[in-house]
Amino acid sequence: MKHLLAAALVIAAGLVAHAQQIYSPDDPGVSLPTVVKQVKPQYTQEAMEQRIEGTTHLECVVRDNGAVADIRVIESLDSTYGLDAQAVSALRQWEFRPGTLGGKPVAVRVHVVMSFTLK
Repeated sequence: MKHLLAAALVIAAGLVAHAQQIYSPDDPGVSLPTVVKQVKPQYTQEAMEQRIEGTTHLECVVRDNGAVADIRVIESLDSTYGLDAQAVSALRQWEFRPGTLGGKPVAVRVHVVMSFTLK
């Protein structure tokens, strides 16, 4: 039993050690991630019928491998007809060249604005 407990503690310590530090674009020496692949959000039929236009503001973490994680809506446009959900879905598909610190890739928290405009 002691060996199982010790193994669990070693694994838990390893997971904590691998947790990435998340930087802000305002941190000294941190460069912003750059978009490599951008997916535009789609209108829902209901939002089109309601003629909703505007922006959804999102925050996410761009990991040190360029993947998007921890997306959250920080300024909603429309949670009723699905535009916020569409913005989150689109951002989940984005790809980035990661931000750097001292020439090494790091995780950076960024602000993204998704626009919805009817033509």
